[in-house]
Amino acid sequence: MTSSAPSRTAPSIGFVSLGCPKALVDSEQILTQLRAEGYAVSPTYEQADLVVVNTCGFIDSAVAESLDAIGEALAANGKVIVTGCLGAKQGGGFVRDAHPKVLAVTGPHATAEVMAHVHAALPKPHDPFVDLVPPQGIKLTPRHYAYLKISEGCNHRCTFCIIPSMRGDLVSRPLGDVMAEAERLVRAGVKELCVVSQDTSAYGVDVRYRTGFWQGRPVKTRMTELARELDALGRAHGAWVRLHYVYPYPHVDDVVALMRDDVSGGGLVPYLDVPFQHASPRILKLMKRPAAPERVLERVHAWRASKPQIAIRSTFIVGFPGETEQEFEDLLTFLEAAELDRVGCFAYSPVDGAAANALPDPVPAEVQEERRERFMRTQARISAKRLAKRVGSETTVLVDAHESSGRGRSRRLVALGRSAFDAPEIDGVVRIDDGERCAPGSFVQVRITGAGEHDLAAVAAG
Repeated sequence: MTSSAPSRTAPSIGFVSLGCPKALVDSEQILTQLRAEGYAVSPTYEQADLVVVNTCGFIDSAVAESLDAIGEALAANGKVIVTGCLGAKQGGGFVRDAHPKVLAVTGPHATAEVMAHVHAALPKPHDPFVDLVPPQGIKLTPRHYAYLKISEGCNHRCTFCIIPSMRGDLVSRPLGDVMAEAERLVRAGVKELCVVSQDTSAYGVDVRYRTGFWQGRPVKTRMTELARELDALGRAHGAWVRLHYVYPYPHVDDVVALMRDDVSGGGLVPYLDVPFQHASPRILKLMKRPAAPERVLERVHAWRASKPQIAIRSTFIVGFPGETEQEFEDLLTFLEAAELDRVGCFAYSPVDGAAANALPDPVPAEVQEERRERFMRTQARISAKRLAKRVGSETTVLVDAHESSGRGRSRRLVALGRSAFDAPEIDGVVRIDDGERCAPGSFVQVRITGAGEHDLAAVAAG
C-alpha cells in the first residue's frame, strides 16, 4: 500500500502499485488525478473506501503477485478496481475469472478509465482541493529522483514478450509535454530524471519525427534532440538525466557524444541501459531481436572509445527454448569481451500468450538455473574487476538514504548513495562511511576507498 495523509472527510482510496517503472508512472498519474479531485489516499485497506491495484503481467511470478495483491485487497476491503498490464489480459477476463468480485478491470496507461470507475463507485468530492496537489504530481519515488516516461507501447514483436499485446504499438508523447513535465520535476527539487519507455531509441518513429515545440523553439520529436534538451534542462537545474531501455541503433552514437564527462553540474550522465538479451545469432533470431552480436560488440567498443567513462547496463535471458550448451558458452564469451558494467540475468519463463512458448526443445528448469548461476558468477568477476579500477578516484554521488553500521558506542550512520554509473533500485550503491551529515537528495564529492562485486565504499572528499 502506498501512503499519504488521508482526510477524515474526503473519500479515501487505497492504492497498490506493482511492476516496472513504466507502471509506476501510470500509478503516479492516477494518484495525481485522485488528489487533484480531492480524494484522500489511505495507508491501509481498512481506512479506504475502495482500493485500486495496478498490476504487472509480464512473467508468471508477477502474475501470481498481482493476483495475490488483488485477493488481499478484496479480503480486507471488498471494493477493488484493477488496472495495469494484467488487466489487459483476455480483455480483463483473466482477472475476472480469478477474482469475479472486483468492481472493474482496465489495461495499462488508463488514467481516465480508472477515474471513471472510481467516480461510479465513489463519487468525487464536490469541492476538489486542486491546490493540495504539487506541480510535479504525486510521486511514489523518493523526492530526489523520478521516472520520466516518454512513450507508451512498442513496435517490436519479441517472441518472449507480450507487452505489445497489453500496451499496444509505440505512441510517443509530444516533446513539449515531456519537457514540461521534466521541468516541473526539476523545479520541485528532483535531482535525477530516469527516462523510461519500452524502446527509448525509437522515440518519435511513430510520428515521423515531426517538429514539436519547447519554450517557443521548434524541436524534432527524436531521441537525439530530446536528449539534448533534457541535458540542457538538467544542467540548468543541477539534475542528472539517465537513459533506460535504449536499443543500439546507429543514432545512439550521437546521444553518447552528448553525455557529460563531469557530472557534478548535472546533465546527461554517461550511462546506457541496453537490453541485449543474448549473443547467439540463432537465439536472437528466435527471439526476433533486432541486433547482431558482432555489431553489438563493435558498438560497445565504439561507445567506450567515444566516452571512456560510460557505464553500460544490460539484461539477458538464459535457458531460452532450444538454447544449446555451446550457445550459452557463446553468451559467456560475449560477456567477457564486452565487459559490461551492470548486468541482470533471468532464466526464461514461459509467459502466457508469448510466441516463444511454441518453440521446440525447452530447456529443463534445473539447467536454466545452473546456467543463470554460471552467468552471474562470470559477471560478478567482471564487475569486481571494473569497480576495482575506481578505487582511489573521486566522483560525485547522489545520496539516497542512511543506514546504521556497527553496534553500541561504535554505532554510526552510513550514507548510501549512487554515482552517475548506478541507476536507482537496480544497480550498486556507494557506501559513504563518514556520510552521517550527507542529506538524502544532495550531491556530495567522495573518494572511493574500496570495491566489491557490486558496491563501492567511499569517504567524503576534502
